[in-house]
Amino acid sequence: MNTIAADYEKTDIGTIQIAPEVIEVIAGLAAVEVNGVAGMSGGLAGGIAELLGRKNLSKGVKVEVGQREAAVDVSIIVEYGNRIPEIASEIQRNVKRSIEMMTGLNVIEVNVHIHDVHFKAAEKPEEDESHLRVK
Repeated sequence: MNTIAADYEKTDIGTIQIAPEVIEVIAGLAAVEVNGVAGMSGGLAGGIAELLGRKNLSKGVKVEVGQREAAVDVSIIVEYGNRIPEIASEIQRNVKRSIEMMTGLNVIEVNVHIHDVHFKAAEKPEEDESHLRVK
């Protein structure tokens, strides 16, 4: 499957191909740049990869790539207190712009799936340690 616009496929010295995984990474990075996104939702496999010490930059992203077009699905976790429709719209714009600028592909759709809401941990007041016997 060719994964780049026809204008760029064949050059004087060879061909250029962009793997779908590269497009997934671009989309994932563009999504987490948006304020209000707490993280990506990648399911069990992504969690296991992170536990093993490998950061998966394409976590929560699926792409379908043709010769000239791409469709993207992004699964995210939003921070509590933000307007979800505004965050989703900004993700769509940022992902589309990033992929088109970096690859030359025409992004025909960016679907945003909200999988969870992240609540900030309540800050604990620092305990007075003067009552402790051992310091």
